[in-house]
Order: sequence, then C-alpha cells, then structure tokens
Amino acid sequence: MKREASCSCGTLSITAKGEPVKISVCHCRECQRRTGSAFGVAVFFDKERVAASGASNSYTRSGDSGRSIEFRFCPACGSTVFWMPEFREDLVAVALGCFDEPSSLVPEQSVYEENRMGWVGLDLLGGDCQSRKP
Repeated sequence: MKREASCSCGTLSITAKGEPVKISVCHCRECQRRTGSAFGVAVFFDKERVAASGASNSYTRSGDSGRSIEFRFCPACGSTVFWMPEFREDLVAVALGCFDEPSSLVPEQSVYEENRMGWVGLDLLGGDCQSRKP
C-alpha cells in the first residue's frame, strides 16, 4: 500500500509505503502550539519507506527527552507535513491531516494526557486506548 500526504498548497508532499508502525495522538503543549489545535496526530513510518518531494523549511526543537525533533514544513503555506524525532531515528512521523485519506488511519495511543483539554474525548481503537508518555 502507498499513502500520499501533502501540505495545504501541494508544494511539499510525502509518499509512505506500507502500513504505519504506529499512530499516536499527542496532547503535549508543543504539539498544541505547532498545530494551533488541542492535539497533534503523528503517523509513524519506517524511515526507509518514506520519500519526500518539494521544497521545505525546517524547525528543530528539543523534546522532553532532551533529544531534537526536526519538523519539515512548506515554505509557501507553512503546513507542517512531517518530522524526524532523534529519539526514534528509524522513524518519520507524518501529520495525519496531510494524508489524502486520513480517515483510514486510526490512532492507537494517546500521550501527554496530563495536558489533554478537558473537553477532548477520544475513542481510540474502540475504547482500548493506551494512555502514556512516549
């Protein structure tokens, strides 16, 4: 299976082959700031199964682990399409909302629940949610 994802204007895109390694909802304050929403959703793929095309800019920050996370975003529209966490060097995370068919990708875990907005309720994998820190 091949999945396509792109930014809002279509300048930056990514193709991922195969099934994701995991799909995670993150409620950390940094994901809230990055998305401008209550949480972010990362679809993780093995690095060697992902190919990006188009121009991108990057922003690198430190995560709670002290290791860096490099975010790649479109220089035209600003959409963050994917990122590479140093603590998981073999994986690339792709923003769920950037996929052509995001509804086919269902999160299986929720992390940083202590920062979850009180009005957010998730039914992950039929209610079998793993809530933990990454």
